[in-house]
Amino acid sequence: MKIGFIGLGIMGRPMALNLAKAGHELLVPERASLTDEIRGAATVLPCPAEVAAAAEVVILIVPDTPDVEAVLFGEGGVAAALKPGTLVIDMSSISPTATVDFAARVNERGCDYLDAPVSGGEVGARNAALTIMVGGPQAAFDRALPLFQAMGKNITLVGEKNGAGQVTKVANQIIVALNIEAVAEALVFACKAGADPARVREALMGGFASSRILEVHAERMIKRTFDPGFRIALHQKDLNLALQSARELGVALPHTASAQQLFSTVSAAGGGQQDHSALVKALEIMASHALG
Repeated sequence: MKIGFIGLGIMGRPMALNLAKAGHELLVPERASLTDEIRGAATVLPCPAEVAAAAEVVILIVPDTPDVEAVLFGEGGVAAALKPGTLVIDMSSISPTATVDFAARVNERGCDYLDAPVSGGEVGARNAALTIMVGGPQAAFDRALPLFQAMGKNITLVGEKNGAGQVTKVANQIIVALNIEAVAEALVFACKAGADPARVREALMGGFASSRILEVHAERMIKRTFDPGFRIALHQKDLNLALQSARELGVALPHTASAQQLFSTVSAAGGGQQDHSALVKALEIMASHALG
C-alpha cells in the first residue's frame, strides 16, 4: 500500500521503517528533523496535504490532541486533501471525546477512521512488538490489519465505535502509572527499613508481585537510569486525559490523581523529560531517603 506517515518521533520513526521493511511504499512530509534513514526509505513530499493526496492510508502518531487536530484540519492538513476511500489511522494517544469528533469529520469526506493507540515504548516500536488497541469499523480494521501486523503483535479491535481504542489506552496508562507507584513505594519502604532494594526486587520477581514494571522499572529506579523510554511529561498528558474523561463520566479515580501529583512533583523539580520510572524521586523526597 501507499502509506502516508506523519509523526516521526521516538515511536513513529521505527514504526514507519517497519512498514517500509514490510514492502509498503512510504510517503512522509518534509521536516528538517528527518533522518537519513527515513529519507532513504520514503518519498518526501512538501506537506501533510500532499502526503494525504498521494496515499491510500494515512497514519499519524503525534504528541497530543491539538497536534492531531492541526495535522488533520489545520492549514495544509490532511483532511482537505483526502480522496474518498482513504483510510485515516490515528495512532497517537489523545482524548477519546475529541477522537469521536475527528472521526465524524473524516467520515464526512467519504473516508474511514481508526483510532489505534499503542503501548510498548521505543523498544516495542523498534521490534515491531507493540500492543495496538483499535476503535472503528470492522471492515476498516480488516483493511489495516496487515499494517498493524508489521508494527505490533498484540492487536485488538476493542470496539466498532471510534474512541474505543483511546479509552483502552487511557485505561492502560492508569494501570501502568499505578503499578509504577506501587513498585516505587515498596522499594522506598524496603530500603528505608534497611533492606537492599536490588535483593528485594530479586526476591519479589519470583512471587505473585512479579510484573513487567517490577522487572524493568524497578531496575531503573535502583540503578538510577532515567533516560526516557516513556517521558513523565507524556504520561502526565495521558493521566490528564483519564482525569478529564472521569469528570465527564462522573467517575472517581483517586489513585490516578495521586499518581499524577507524584509525577507533577518530579516534573516541577525539572524531571519532566525523564523516564516515568523517575516517579520514585517524589516518594524519596517524602521519605527523606533515596534508593541510590
